[in-house]
Amino acid sequence: MDIEDLQTFVAVADAGGVSAAARRLGVSKSIVSRRLFRIEAELGVQLLARTTRGAALTEAGITFRDHAARASAEIDTARETILPTGDLRGRLRVAMPLSFGPTHFAPVLAEMAHQHPQLQIHTSYSDRFVDLIAEGFDCAIRVGYLQDSNLIAKRIGPIYGKLVASPDYIKTRGSPQTPDELVTHQALMQGTEAWQFMDGDKIVTVQPQGRFKADNATALAAAAVAGLGIAWLPDCITYDYVTSGALVPIMTRYPPPSAGAYVIRPPGQHPARKVRVLTEMLIKSFELNPHLWGSAADHDQREA
Repeated sequence: MDIEDLQTFVAVADAGGVSAAARRLGVSKSIVSRRLFRIEAELGVQLLARTTRGAALTEAGITFRDHAARASAEIDTARETILPTGDLRGRLRVAMPLSFGPTHFAPVLAEMAHQHPQLQIHTSYSDRFVDLIAEGFDCAIRVGYLQDSNLIAKRIGPIYGKLVASPDYIKTRGSPQTPDELVTHQALMQGTEAWQFMDGDKIVTVQPQGRFKADNATALAAAAVAGLGIAWLPDCITYDYVTSGALVPIMTRYPPPSAGAYVIRPPGQHPARKVRVLTEMLIKSFELNPHLWGSAADHDQREA
């Protein structure tokens, strides 16, 4: 039985359909369909019940899927073991945030492509939470506070943030000194989120209000520079603005709790080696470039 047929069946089973599996594997839908036909003909049973909305596993398919996944994983492990150290092949599909993925994470991917010329890297930049399995991604970079899920997360570095406003806004509207005073100010938000701040060892939660909202942190930074309100943004977004004086940190006695950046991957016993290599490179990037993610002095003060 062809290992590619096994891997294709597992991809279809996990993605819930031929189209999603084809995107994940980087092949046409007709190739996926042919591989499924071959494996069902070999076994003499129907593994998938095709519908207009995708594909569902039959009882036989449910049983066979676990065996096929284990066999595929063993073959992948064997291939990685015999390949020369550092020699990555195949394709890596990564989802990254649009806000600062192109500026902060893209150089790491470029370096990875340079070090591994046989590896194909396809990146999608969006601030929405992609469905890794259905959309066929090997992994994603997510920033902030992770929601509970069955995905596996590896922390690659800390994310610090602060409240900022333009000098013109502060001159006109003043600067809040405590979280309670934020309710009288215009907040620049992504939606209806709550803002959290550290008051010593306690976390204070505030429900800000504002008329300007955007689902992209870079857009919120631009709105803050224009004097439209106060924004709570990661240091990696505001670093250049604060350095130039276009934005000013405010309410610094109550810093937001630190968050994190994570590599997220679908559940599985062992991560693919290409995902492990990317994760290690991202961790190293955080360690070597702390100025991109916030002031070292601020980090020390917050962690003290």
